[in-house]
Amino acid sequence: MISYQPLWDTMRVKQISQYRLLKSGIDNKTLDGLKKGKNVTLLTVERLCHILDCTPNDIVEFLPDDSEKIVKPYKKQKELV
Repeated sequence: MISYQPLWDTMRVKQISQYRLLKSGIDNKTLDGLKKGKNVTLLTVERLCHILDCTPNDIVEFLPDDSEKIVKPYKKQKELV
């Protein structure tokens, strides 16, 4: 699961408002998607990094999803000769 909580934390620390993001080229639809935890493009992440002068780790984090199961790699069985 993707979380944009680091983005909101970074914005608060750097005192950058959502209005400034809008004025810097992040459109309202994208901002709304970020609020709702939707997927965004790497281009958007790059723009946010440029605006906030930060790295992608300061914008997004990946959290484990409880519904994901660990899949063991396929092991080829020994062939019987």
